[in-house]
Amino acid sequence: MELLVRYLNRNNSIGSDMSLDLIKEESLRDDLRYYFMSPCEKYRTRRHIPWKMGVQILKIVMITTQLILFGLNNQLVVAYKEETTMALKNLFLKGYSGVDEDDYSVAVYTQQHVFNSLFYVLDQYSQLDQLSVGPISYAEDEDGTLLPLTICKKCYKRGSLEPSDETYDIDAHLETVCLSHEPRTANMSKTQNASFFDLDFYRLIDIKITFQLKGINLQTVRHRELPDCYSFFVTITFDNQCHSGKVKLFLDIDSESNACKDWKISGTAQKNTHYLLVFDGFVILVCITSAALCTRSIILAARLLQRFSRFFQENFNRKVCEDDQSEFLNGWYVLVIVSDLLAIIGSILKMEIQAKSLTSYDVCSIFLGTSTLLVWVGVIRYLGYFQKYNVLILTMKAAFPKVLRFCCCAGMIYLGYTFCGWIVLGPYHEKFEGLSRVAECLFSLLNGDDMFTTFAQLKDKNTLVWLFSRAYLYSFISLFIYMVLSLFIALITDSYETIKNYQRDGFPLTDLQKFLLGHKDFPVQEENGQTEVELSNSIHRSCCCQRVAPPDDVILIT
Repeated sequence: MELLVRYLNRNNSIGSDMSLDLIKEESLRDDLRYYFMSPCEKYRTRRHIPWKMGVQILKIVMITTQLILFGLNNQLVVAYKEETTMALKNLFLKGYSGVDEDDYSVAVYTQQHVFNSLFYVLDQYSQLDQLSVGPISYAEDEDGTLLPLTICKKCYKRGSLEPSDETYDIDAHLETVCLSHEPRTANMSKTQNASFFDLDFYRLIDIKITFQLKGINLQTVRHRELPDCYSFFVTITFDNQCHSGKVKLFLDIDSESNACKDWKISGTAQKNTHYLLVFDGFVILVCITSAALCTRSIILAARLLQRFSRFFQENFNRKVCEDDQSEFLNGWYVLVIVSDLLAIIGSILKMEIQAKSLTSYDVCSIFLGTSTLLVWVGVIRYLGYFQKYNVLILTMKAAFPKVLRFCCCAGMIYLGYTFCGWIVLGPYHEKFEGLSRVAECLFSLLNGDDMFTTFAQLKDKNTLVWLFSRAYLYSFISLFIYMVLSLFIALITDSYETIKNYQRDGFPLTDLQKFLLGHKDFPVQEENGQTEVELSNSIHRSCCCQRVAPPDDVILIT
């Protein structure tokens, strides 16, 4: 009798342990199923409101609106700078046609034209107040004194040459001599400092005229924005480095914007700025909320992965394979967090710009533009829950490793053509003058753009180089368009066909997906990490990531 009682108690204990394990298994399976559900399925299952999806939709609308408002304002700033540069070129460069020639604005070929252009700059600068139609004037220092105009000439220290006798004597050391003059009397420097303008052109390297101007961008007033004050650092260069008889004239401008020291404006500009600051603050709040929710999801996923890994190790003596682990490490959440951080930084910079504390328009536009790009890319995540809309995501995911390896190999050939084209064709073709321009030109040819122009623009003055250019261009176009580009497209097409077949016949099941479907056939691993089946066929199968085709009655949505 006593033995019978012990036997019954033992069976009850075993039954209770099995029941407890079954409860833990079902609880884990339910949590995993819930984690991989779409927001709508989660709401139907547990009536949990999809706050994360709602925040993402709100963030898309707000960040896009913020970007449009800032973009319109930034366009005004860029347009003001470009038009001011054009106006100054027409004011100070004699003979400027309105279009730059290659990388310079004007070219002169005689000594008289050099002096005329040089004195023209001085005359125009001294009459700037009467000539300019824009709100621009001379710059002042803190004491209210006008900043001077500076002329510097750079020459070889000593030299003499006789081209007819093919003789020269040049001291390669350079010397720079500078002259400063008051803005309104700058035109008098040509008579007061006549010796300075006594130039030996065979020794002359360049002449640089530098001065500083001030301007106010008034066009923002019409858009209810406070105008910015600008400092323009102007440099006019007479470049004679080649000593080829052609002196190139450049006008370069570095601009800095800052808040005006004393201003008064009536209307709603300041009031409108306050509304924009409140809107930007709300954008920051939404982004912080979005980042917090995504961080919470990543933490929960990590804990769920630990539970799943512990369960598999305890019950099946198996490790979770890398494919299954990657299912828990959701890259979309990382993308959203990065976009949130960029949006927060961009919004802070935008608020500082609107408050006239900063003027980093370009930096702010990079942050806001990149964050908006990532936000809209993140929308694809929600489309991926629908089988008919996630073909792009699955194809990119499947093709990316193969495309990356293929691009590494093709890139070596591309770099070879880039260096070869630069060294051989650079002196004879404007599209091959620099490495970056060569790379851009070859990429255009690769996409079938501007082919005839590239062939036709090569200067037919060196027969050997002309013949080489034909062989170079024909071989590149034939190799990359007919072979490399075709293989590149074939790799993506192959991945697309594979995904289409999987969607038709069913995707292979990993251990995680088999567990979610309630399968129990997980071979137990031995001490050396392999199952009994894998021991007999270890060459053809992976230890833990073996995929099995799903049964016909199972529809798997990824």
